[in-house]
Amino acid sequence: MKYWATLVVMLLCTSQAIEASAQTTFYSSLERGQMKEDLQLFYAIREAANSGVYKYRSQAEIDSVYQWAFDEIERSSTLGDLYKIILQITDFEGSLHNNTELPDKARKNISNEDSGYFPFAIKQIEDKWVCNNADKEVPLGAEILRINDVPISTIIRDLHKYYTTDGFNITGKQVGTKVFFPLFFRYEYAPQDSFSIEYVANPGSGSSEIKTLQSISHREFLRNLGKIHSMRFDKYLFLDAEEMAKSGELYYTEAINDSTAILVVNDFAIGDNAKDKKHKAYVDFLDATFRKFKEENIQHLIVDVRHNGGGSNPNDLVTYAYLSNRAFQENVEAWISFRKIPYWKEIVKDDLFFLFRPFAKGFFQRALKKDFPIEQNGKYYQNENSDDQQIWEPNENAFGGQIYLLVSPRIASAGSLFASMLASDESTITIGEESMGGYYGHNGHTSYTYELEHSKIRTTFSIVNLNQDVETRPNQPLGYGVMPDHRVVQSLDDFLENRDTVLEYAKKLIAQEN
Repeated sequence: MKYWATLVVMLLCTSQAIEASAQTTFYSSLERGQMKEDLQLFYAIREAANSGVYKYRSQAEIDSVYQWAFDEIERSSTLGDLYKIILQITDFEGSLHNNTELPDKARKNISNEDSGYFPFAIKQIEDKWVCNNADKEVPLGAEILRINDVPISTIIRDLHKYYTTDGFNITGKQVGTKVFFPLFFRYEYAPQDSFSIEYVANPGSGSSEIKTLQSISHREFLRNLGKIHSMRFDKYLFLDAEEMAKSGELYYTEAINDSTAILVVNDFAIGDNAKDKKHKAYVDFLDATFRKFKEENIQHLIVDVRHNGGGSNPNDLVTYAYLSNRAFQENVEAWISFRKIPYWKEIVKDDLFFLFRPFAKGFFQRALKKDFPIEQNGKYYQNENSDDQQIWEPNENAFGGQIYLLVSPRIASAGSLFASMLASDESTITIGEESMGGYYGHNGHTSYTYELEHSKIRTTFSIVNLNQDVETRPNQPLGYGVMPDHRVVQSLDDFLENRDTVLEYAKKLIAQEN
């Protein structure tokens, strides 16, 4: 699952009503020597422990970005400056499981700011950024052109580093931006007293208007999120799997007509393993569902995983077993870059288990050696005994008709692994937008969090480099997410009316084929 799990986790962390610390803020000064030492430590940790550093980038490219970073330190003086430098590097690497966090005290300080934030939520619609709150002075759906004389395209590009995606993917960054735009803007451009907003209220008019609005507090920024117009489609960004399960929205199926059905799986966090009761209940649901599809002679199945940000194995794999006619495995190759866990002292040890440090270190190293026993050229690979290398056979009730896979920029981690495998099958027609997670592989599974000595900035990444069990496809370049056969985005009219453009397109496509 993408490291932030669901975006609500970060929202809760940054919205705690805790007294701000006057000692650690975004603008706390740092000596350049300390910055350089932290950056050197950051570099050493990632070279030693992060198997994904060179997944999409060459040695020369990585050397170049670090040269840029050390040069940038010469013009830097604060914690926030170093934070943005490290964000740029982690985004450049290209892994959605990368995460960079300010020290707790700095984040709590920010959460108590009573001004400085952009006054409404925005969302990308038809490659434009529009107002996503209905009760603001700027009309709902108005296209934002400039903010404080800076083109919105420049602003969005500057904010990309705050939300990591796999490879060279850009579409997934809109997921973070539509939720955290006011916060990211505050990080990048500092708190603002007011905002001069140039916008087009009527797309057909060809003329723009300018309004100056006062900034709002961090709390009001969060309240605006709870009132976004697009909540019907975006609510799953703010719900975890348990909340979706309570409302019956974690997974379900519906009949569309006598020959067509839809299967929706909004998250794969359905129990932690194959022995978990939640997972077993999900398997029972799948078995009953696909038996029913066979009995009712369902010919067309829409599989909707547009809101699926990941979860736990084997929920993704068992779902695929009901949708494919081939033998498969979770990945065809998986490796890590070390035998002994590097920089153990810098690993964040919040868990009680880590209090027993010598025991914990030995335990984890033995587990890694067992799971990655084969050494080749400084890499440590899994073998056929690994659960990840297990060969799965199609379920006896696997669907045999036409599959229509709905994809979106939200799909990540286990969600994107599942979507990639299903999109790889010739029997699948893929509709929507490119996923955040990589088609051919990603860095995932076990994650480590390290803390830098002077700044206390925390950096998290997943250590396992995975190549997924998918076919090479001409429309799937390396370093990008699942590319749809039919690219369909929500129109402005459908946004205003809260209509599901992608689902309606799939229904029309099925009707045409019939």
